[in-house]
Amino acid sequence: MSTEAELHTLTGAYAVDALARHERAEFERHLAECEACALEVRELGATAARLGLAAAEPVPPRMKDDVMRLIANVRQEPPSVPEPPRAATRAARRRAPQPARRRARFALAACLAAAAALGGVAVWQQQQLGDLRQENRQTQAQAEQISRVLAAPDAVTTSAKLAGGASGTVVVSRSQDRAVFFAHGMPALSGNRVYQLWYADGGAMRSAGLMPKPAGRDATQAVLLQGAVDGASGMGITVEPPGGSARPTSDPLALMEFPA
Repeated sequence: MSTEAELHTLTGAYAVDALARHERAEFERHLAECEACALEVRELGATAARLGLAAAEPVPPRMKDDVMRLIANVRQEPPSVPEPPRAATRAARRRAPQPARRRARFALAACLAAAAALGGVAVWQQQQLGDLRQENRQTQAQAEQISRVLAAPDAVTTSAKLAGGASGTVVVSRSQDRAVFFAHGMPALSGNRVYQLWYADGGAMRSAGLMPKPAGRDATQAVLLQGAVDGASGMGITVEPPGGSARPTSDPLALMEFPA
């Protein structure tokens, strides 16, 4: 019998029909009572369907052209006839024209290439599915950590106005030693630049990770700051080149002190 916490982690496996029969029955009973898992299953199922459609796309046009060109040079298979004695077969093989042998080898090579391509698609699909499961586990772990920070008895908050009419709120729990940043109305950035979060730590700025791309002017994003709060007295947010920076390269859009 799985625990309630374990059942919450089975959404990805259920969406791709990877559960054993008894696990599936147990999870479906849980699914009937858990709206959060039901929503996640629908989203993961839609993603898995898109992956399936991607794997079903036609092979590259170049491969099709190569196969069709080789087929045009291959003679149609003759009607079947009784198999001659081995000695006659060896003699006929020695008399076979060289071009016919070459065409047969080309046709075989084309078939092997097509089979390898289809096998590559299957491998790619398995890799994508593995990445999806890993991403799902990471998202669940992050959501659980954010929930622990927000529910902590010592959680405290502070807010500030950001550039461009956006606003931000940070929630800090010293017992959890983590912080969560809520951003609302962050404007999109040009040139693949990114928003980077920082801990203000003893007069220096310590990277706390990158923010996801803004989801829209009316959207609110929750970001778990990377790393422990430790002795940090506050946080900041800057605009950085793609991939982020080891140290801030621009003036902070905001500096927010953590409440005592």
